Amino acid sequence: MLVFIGLGLYDLEDVSVKGLSFIRSADSVFLEAYTSRLMGSSPERMEQFYGKPVRVLGREEVEQDPGEILDLAGCSKVAFLTGGDPMVSTTHMDLRIRAANRGIPTAIIHGSSISSAVCGLTGLQNYRFGKSCSIPFPRKNWFPLTPGEVVAANLSQSLHTLVYLDIQEGRYMSVPEAVRLMEEMAEKIDLRIPLYVGVARAGSSSPFVAAGTPEELLATDFGPPLHVMVIPGPLHVMEREYLEMFAGL
Repeated sequence: MLVFIGLGLYDLEDVSVKGLSFIRSADSVFLEAYTSRLMGSSPERMEQFYGKPVRVLGREEVEQDPGEILDLAGCSKVAFLTGGDPMVSTTHMDLRIRAANRGIPTAIIHGSSISSAVCGLTGLQNYRFGKSCSIPFPRKNWFPLTPGEVVAANLSQSLHTLVYLDIQEGRYMSVPEAVRLMEEMAEKIDLRIPLYVGVARAGSSSPFVAAGTPEELLATDFGPPLHVMVIPGPLHVMEREYLEMFAGL
């Protein structure tokens, strides 16, 4: 059996009682560590908390060569751990489909997700969000404009955009870095973005939220990761009041 378990947003205490119970009873525990990270914990602390070994997986081991995971799940109880909620990532959907095609029973134990937490932290209403996007770190001769195009399409429909920020080994994109990159994209596609909202350390005891112009957020210190960003459409009066009260708008 293969069970996908969401660990929540920040630390060991975010996992559900149901999820923790299965982890402790599982024969094997895998941790996917490339779509999100629990910055308030570590694999070593997880092993102590769960009372069993935790194997950390890279992207290739999940997307290209998940044979070992599926082989074990075919004959034993396997816990597949992810930050946030497991099925926000299409990578995990693909793994569940592969398991089902092999006749392996699967289940999902959900966890809190940034896609819902960001609404509570910013006051931006969840039904007013359009398609989300991700900003990757640019590489030599590669600077994608797709995130800017997604934002432009959402703004044309008066919708908010949740923007995920790139995570690499030992490197986490900050809100100011993301604003700078988005402003470069916006210039190339003739788009004006008057307002940004940045969120840092969602799920921790001290999350940080700030809203403002590009210039204001470029000058804001959001502190340690993880960061995420929202580009709002036109604000409802209650959304504006919430941002003024809790995000310094």
